[in-house]
Amino acid sequence: MRGQFLPDAIGDDVLMRILDAAHHAPSVGFMQPWNFLVIRDAEKKRQVAGIFARANDEAAAMFPKDRQDAYRALKLEGITSAPVNICVTCDGTRGGPVVLGATHMPDMDLFSTVCAVQNLWLAARAEGLGVGWVSILKEDEVKAVLEIPDPIRLVAYLCVGRV
Repeated sequence: MRGQFLPDAIGDDVLMRILDAAHHAPSVGFMQPWNFLVIRDAEKKRQVAGIFARANDEAAAMFPKDRQDAYRALKLEGITSAPVNICVTCDGTRGGPVVLGATHMPDMDLFSTVCAVQNLWLAARAEGLGVGWVSILKEDEVKAVLEIPDPIRLVAYLCVGRV
């Protein structure tokens, strides 16, 4: 989902159901390293949309000249049009210095967080909501806007709404 979001509000009951599904995702060593920041504030969304716009301009310049116009014509985000944005983060320190199942594969915290994103996405679809994953963002800038401290990682920035 990119630009087809309707302005319809998402009820707290629906939002709680999709977040509950996300929290029930599997995680290695039961570390549950995720957090979900729900963003409804128009100013915060506007700031994140600005970060996207700057990163998107940089991304367009990375393509060959003959493909840049086609790239720029794509609708790649719905940050301000979606009634709800959800920033999904991963706290790799949550499970402590040694986590069962992650002793030799340290990225299991990130992989577990992605499982939570998928659960959220499937639950949102079951509720009739569309989800768009915005990945053309500068992590440090989004973390500054949303006051996310280090060493917490931004894993997904999701736009959620009826389409």
